[in-house]
Amino acid sequence: MNKLEHLTPDPDFNWEAFEQGTTAIHEDREADLAKYEATLANIKEKEVVIGHIVDIVPRPPKAAREFIISIGSKSTGSVAASEFKYNPDYKIGDEVEVYVDNLEDREGHLVLSHRMARAERAWERISEAAERDEIIIGYIKSRTKGGMVVDIFGVDAFLPGSQIDVRPIRDYDALLDKTMEFKIVKLNAEQHNVVVSHKVLIEAELEQQKKEIISKLEKGQVLEGVVKNIMPFGVFVDLGGVDGLIHITDLSWRRVSSPNEVVELDQKINVVILDFDEDKTRISLGLKQLTPNPWDALDKNLKPGDIIKGKVEMVSDYGAFVEVAPGIEGLIHVSEMSWTQHLRSAYDFIKVGEEVEAVILSIEPEERKMSLGLKQLKPDPWIDIEEKYPVGSRHTARVRNFTHFGVFVELEEGVDGLIHLSDLTWTKRIKHPSEFTEIDAELEVVVLEIDKENRRLSLGHKQTEENPWDVFETIFTEGSVHEGMVVSFTDKGAIVSLPYGVEGFTTQKHLTKEDGSKLQVDEKAPFKVIEFSKENRRIFVSHLRVYDDAKREEERKRKDEQDKAEAKVQQQVSAQKVEKATLGDLSALAELKEKLD
Repeated sequence: MNKLEHLTPDPDFNWEAFEQGTTAIHEDREADLAKYEATLANIKEKEVVIGHIVDIVPRPPKAAREFIISIGSKSTGSVAASEFKYNPDYKIGDEVEVYVDNLEDREGHLVLSHRMARAERAWERISEAAERDEIIIGYIKSRTKGGMVVDIFGVDAFLPGSQIDVRPIRDYDALLDKTMEFKIVKLNAEQHNVVVSHKVLIEAELEQQKKEIISKLEKGQVLEGVVKNIMPFGVFVDLGGVDGLIHITDLSWRRVSSPNEVVELDQKINVVILDFDEDKTRISLGLKQLTPNPWDALDKNLKPGDIIKGKVEMVSDYGAFVEVAPGIEGLIHVSEMSWTQHLRSAYDFIKVGEEVEAVILSIEPEERKMSLGLKQLKPDPWIDIEEKYPVGSRHTARVRNFTHFGVFVELEEGVDGLIHLSDLTWTKRIKHPSEFTEIDAELEVVVLEIDKENRRLSLGHKQTEENPWDVFETIFTEGSVHEGMVVSFTDKGAIVSLPYGVEGFTTQKHLTKEDGSKLQVDEKAPFKVIEFSKENRRIFVSHLRVYDDAKREEERKRKDEQDKAEAKVQQQVSAQKVEKATLGDLSALAELKEKLD
């Protein structure tokens, strides 16, 4: 039985009105449904629409925020707050673009994405911003090699480190998660490559400041600046958009080995304008000029010849700088450190930090120059050189240096002399002094000549002995034969060691032995003196002539004996002819006499 059959109808119920009301409700419902379906008809999946932020709520379990977005449909969608990092100022009621990924998920909610919506619109907006040279907002999301990654309309753009600021960036991490203004400086939509710059915005502002600063620049003007960069040669200072250079010599009146001793990065300092070019693009600055010049306080009574004390601040090969007063230095050249003419490095005479006394050689306060000397504290050894080392006097010297033409020796500090190769030995021919002596060896010398004006001494070593060539002249007479040994070969011949330590010279031809071979080094043989020259200390010898001349002499003797024998025979033949002729004549006369009779 139907469950409603037991119900009894109310006789007073107005069924007509009920039916009319029911019809009206149904019609309103149909109208609302039509409107709703019309709304859904306008929203499609996979497209970008405008929505409104209706709420911002945390999301468990980490309480990350979500933005509740309404797009005018039957339900709302939620978008993670991380998609709005580039603009944290979004609030309830703001319009935002969202991408409708799905009209209804399993729970009946819209699936929306703000990031995808921005990506859809991004390249269009980026192209428009690039064409119009617009300033855009970007969110620095991470670091990368050489710069930062910036979120621009949902697209990752590259921000080079050189385009972040006009000053070098030392802490890139401090920029992370920051929102900044940028301009697009490079765009390649096909390769999805976008390069942005924040520096160009700063430069535009600084350019105006720079023009104002440059227009007011004057020499001697004092400005405040910030140390922008430190280099070995100086310091670059930012004067508010204009850079100037403080050379290392203009940092302090005292000697500065590194600018870091005076200033540090990002330090605010006052500087004075020293000079600038016509275009005012190169500005020279000074820091020490803001303090009194110590040369102005220098004792006016100081003069050349005065002895002054100081501390060695710097040493180089050519000399040493000595601080004689705060901010005042004098130079001791290496040539003024010792009377010796063999100039060495200044390091051999003086050390950094050493307290020294020196003689003022010259002083020029206007030029901020002072020349000092150390050797002037000792007497000049050349003043009485002729009395200490007269010509012909004999002394002991130390070998200091070699040249290809002789040996430099030192008699005492500051007194050097030269022994020419030809004055080293009477008997040997020397190509280089190292064949005869060595550095630091002691040699006996005789003073041959003095040139006081040019500080030169001509010395000789062989003169310490008698000239043996006076004796050699009587021993090595031309034609005499002596035992010798081949010592070495030269381009033109060979050197032969002869008795009494003397050497002779011969050519290859005269080294020929009797069997046709040649004499070799260390081979002994008799040599005949062919030529002797006392003036040139030269003896020319020959082994070939020893046996060759003997053969010639023997041949000559044999020929003489043969000539004598032939002459004797001829005399005998002539005598026989005379004898025969005489006897014949007598016989003829006898016959003639007989006929006459």
